[in-house]
Amino acid sequence: MAQSAPTPGTSHSHTADPGGVNPWAAGGAMFAGVLLMVDGVLGAIKGIAGIASNTVYARINDYVFKFNVTAWGWIHLALGILLVVIGWGILRGFGWARGIGVALAALNMIANFMWLPYQPIWAVVSLAIDTFVIWALCTDRSKSLI
Repeated sequence: MAQSAPTPGTSHSHTADPGGVNPWAAGGAMFAGVLLMVDGVLGAIKGIAGIASNTVYARINDYVFKFNVTAWGWIHLALGILLVVIGWGILRGFGWARGIGVALAALNMIANFMWLPYQPIWAVVSLAIDTFVIWALCTDRSKSLI
């Protein structure tokens, strides 16, 4: 069988469907919604641990962003609950949830950056998750994910 060449002036790309939706970004946005929910649950668990016991995390001396561990616990618990709710909204396809998801992921990045001395490995994991979430939500153009 002979193959025909694309008409001059048109591009032939397998990365997007005719509607202009990048399937990688759409799948990434669904994954971002799930990751926000998981990151929210982990943040809530981290927060509950900090609230329940002031000695569960390492003590930090002479740190600019040093808060009481209980205060960090409340911060992570509140952010965690918000992330779960917004992650669910993203999976439901609510347009407003994407913008708020980007903002909350950025806020969570800042909180985890400030949290680095307390739990460096988990803070870096959360930073990576939030980076992916922001990318996926900013590049997706589909309407509904589930």
